[in-house]
Amino acid sequence: MRDIADGLTDWRTRGVAFAVATVVRTWQSAPRPPGAAMAVSADGEALGSISGGCVEAAVYDLCRTALATGTAHTATYGVSDDDAFDVGLTCGGTIQVLVQPDVALTEPDEVLAAIRDGRPVATATMENAQLVIWPDRIAGSLGAPDLDDAAARQAAGMLALGTTGTLHLGRQGEQRGDDVSVFVQSYVPPPRMIIFGAIDFAAAMARMGTFLGYHVTVCDARPVFATRSRFPAADDLVVQWPHKYLESTTIDDRTVLCVLTHDPKFDVPLLQVALLTPARYIGVMGSRRAHDDRMRRLREAGVGEGALARLCSPIGLDLGARTPEETAVAIAAEITARAWGGSGRPLSELDTPIHHAA
Repeated sequence: MRDIADGLTDWRTRGVAFAVATVVRTWQSAPRPPGAAMAVSADGEALGSISGGCVEAAVYDLCRTALATGTAHTATYGVSDDDAFDVGLTCGGTIQVLVQPDVALTEPDEVLAAIRDGRPVATATMENAQLVIWPDRIAGSLGAPDLDDAAARQAAGMLALGTTGTLHLGRQGEQRGDDVSVFVQSYVPPPRMIIFGAIDFAAAMARMGTFLGYHVTVCDARPVFATRSRFPAADDLVVQWPHKYLESTTIDDRTVLCVLTHDPKFDVPLLQVALLTPARYIGVMGSRRAHDDRMRRLREAGVGEGALARLCSPIGLDLGARTPEETAVAIAAEITARAWGGSGRPLSELDTPIHHAA
């Protein structure tokens, strides 16, 4: 939904009706995760994707039907379907899709505004019924007060963690029930990528970070280099000593830190601070000689081996990268592998599942 929020907002502003198809469950090697969304307007325009092309035509027709009837419904596509070769997933996976007309959505304008602004919000959905959960209030209903309370309570916890998934509850909200399935989708601010060192590799990495959906900050103590003309893709530019900035900003366990400064007077104090944060990834650029010198300096500064083991240094996977753009791909590949437990090896050499569990 985040990817199509601007388009949906435009349709709402112009009074154009639409239906939204959302992936609510997947099995095996499904091409898109739960939460992937596609929308079709009353004018026939389509936004987004739910399968990378495998079943879009069939889902397009379902959206048109939902618009005509004003009711929501679910459909499942996969290799077990009789028409698998016509509209099924050629990749071998199975997806369950929930299709809703806009009249079945609760406070869509407020939800879209929160998504666009990066404010946390979650939706809990059962076909023609929907709850919306903000940190400070709840709107809508799933049809029964006790079910609303149970779903809202669990959805609030999922929102705090930024997770999306399906709740299985009794019809009156019983925790051990399995009568109803409620799909909860959390929208939280995008994760942060902070790039230290305003060099040409940082410009390429900023573009890559934006492409991957991060909120990108570039920080450098030298104002002549940290300029908007050099970093048009960055969301924020900060002119400050890196370690001072890192001490003053918010870092969580989704944050990615890319240290590209190449200079011990920046690197060492910065890494001393970085290794005290819960950042998910801390990568440091430099040659193997620079890496050895950096590790020596950090040990002399009292940094323990456990903390040093968190460093991805030298930064990136071994792709043979040379240009800034190629290097950005290598760094992004390492970040992705670390996030999902990937090996970094060619899939052609493996027989493990293509899509890893979170």
